[in-house]
Amino acid sequence: MKFMKWKILVLTCLVCLLPIFLGVALWNELPEEMAIHFNIYGEPDNFASKSFGVFGLPAMMALLQVFCCFINDFNANKHGDRKKFEMVTKWIIPVMAIVLQIALLGYSIGWAVDARRVATVIVGGVFLVIGNYMPKFAEIKHYDVETQKARKINRFIGFETVVMGILFLLSLFFPPVATVICLILLIPYAGISIIYGIKVGKGK
Repeated sequence: MKFMKWKILVLTCLVCLLPIFLGVALWNELPEEMAIHFNIYGEPDNFASKSFGVFGLPAMMALLQVFCCFINDFNANKHGDRKKFEMVTKWIIPVMAIVLQIALLGYSIGWAVDARRVATVIVGGVFLVIGNYMPKFAEIKHYDVETQKARKINRFIGFETVVMGILFLLSLFFPPVATVICLILLIPYAGISIIYGIKVGKGK
């Protein structure tokens, strides 16, 4: 796989695995069963062994990162580089791995961690970052859409994505149902994006 950018792949995977050192340092303080999933109210609803929580979760994030980098590099090799955007997308999973693992370990040793808020901040932040980059694209991969139309579609989807990011972050100041509403809004968000893209793409 000559198209793979191995340096960034190795670096980001190592970052995904960094929380293992924190888990090892806290090993004696961690319970034998760790909470690894929470409901919308921040209550744990799934547990796993301490070994899986410390070693398994970071390893899974690293594997997910390998897949992410492969898809990015495959597309770049086939359709051309989007260096800044690809760099951003390649760092989303490592950042998530660090933040989420610290939150899980912290919760396990008694920190007052609100899982819903942590997850919402991550989702909102990702939407803001991606939405900010969308208008910078002058084409739409895999589709033969002329430049001006592609820019118009990307600007619209970028605006939509930023709005969704802001709504997710605003939901932090309201009861959990506000975050649920934001999740539901992802359905019309996707639908409007597709309809608008088709309409503009086929328009004269």
